[in-house]
Amino acid sequence: MSEDRKPSIVIVDSSAAELDKIKAFLEADAEFNVQTFTDTVESERFFQSHRVDVVISDCSIAQVSGLELLKRLKEVQPESSRVLLTGCIDLTIAVEAINAVALFQYLEKPWDDEQLLLAVRSGAERSRLLRELRAKIEELDSAHDTLKTARQRLVHAFL
Repeated sequence: MSEDRKPSIVIVDSSAAELDKIKAFLEADAEFNVQTFTDTVESERFFQSHRVDVVISDCSIAQVSGLELLKRLKEVQPESSRVLLTGCIDLTIAVEAINAVALFQYLEKPWDDEQLLLAVRSGAERSRLLRELRAKIEELDSAHDTLKTARQRLVHAFL
C-alpha cells in the first residue's frame, strides 16, 4: 500500500447514532477513511482483511466487551493504535485496558471533538511509525542473513 494513503480508522460502538456523529466529524476534512461497525463480528472480519491504523471501541458492546474486541484486534494487527471510548468511568477497566491491550488512549463519553481528533491523528502517526520500524527491522534481518551467508561462503572458499 502507498504510504500517502489516508489513515484507516475503525470505530465499533453499539450506538449507530454515535458512530454516525464520530464518522462525520473525522471525515469532515477528508483526512481519514472511517469504517463503523455495531457488530463486533463484522469489525473483526474487516480487521482480518484491511490494514487499520486506529481502532476506537466503546467499552460496552452487545456481543463482546470492548476490551475483548481490542485484545483480539491487537493479535491481528499489533501496530494498530487502540482507543477505548467509554461512558462508564471505571479505573479498573482503564488499568486492564492499558495492561491487556496496550491501550493507546482512553477517552470518556461525551468526548471532546478536539481531544478525539488529537488521539486519532497521534494514533495514526504511531501506527505508521511502528510499521516503518518493523519494515526496517526486517530489512536489517535480511541484510544480516545475506552477510552471514557470504561470510560462510568465504570461509569455505579458503578452507
